[in-house]
Amino acid sequence: MSTPARVCFELTIDPARIDEYVERHSPVWPEMLAEIAASGRRNYSLFLAEGGRLIGYYETDDDEAAQAYLAASPIAAKWEASMQEFFVGLEGRPDQAATPLTEVFNLADQLAEAPEA
Repeated sequence: MSTPARVCFELTIDPARIDEYVERHSPVWPEMLAEIAASGRRNYSLFLAEGGRLIGYYETDDDEAAQAYLAASPIAAKWEASMQEFFVGLEGRPDQAATPLTEVFNLADQLAEAPEA
């Protein structure tokens, strides 16, 4: 079994609209939740920092396939269109245009590769 891809990304929310952004995620539309799961994404979380900095994380076996699935989904397109107004400096759909972050450390990977002590 291969290790799933761990994907982390960053977006910026308009600081004046953070409360409304959080409210829109409490809860996310059930049909959108189903589409995220159907795309193959799992362990998906969003974290919000001061100033509107939003960090997202998910795991998937095939990120290109997950991206393609959501890009073709009318439900995801409708959700992303409804969320577009919250983002700063973003061109395109938030789920397709987020800035990916580079993983520099993973405990499980390093423990698996470490020699026995």
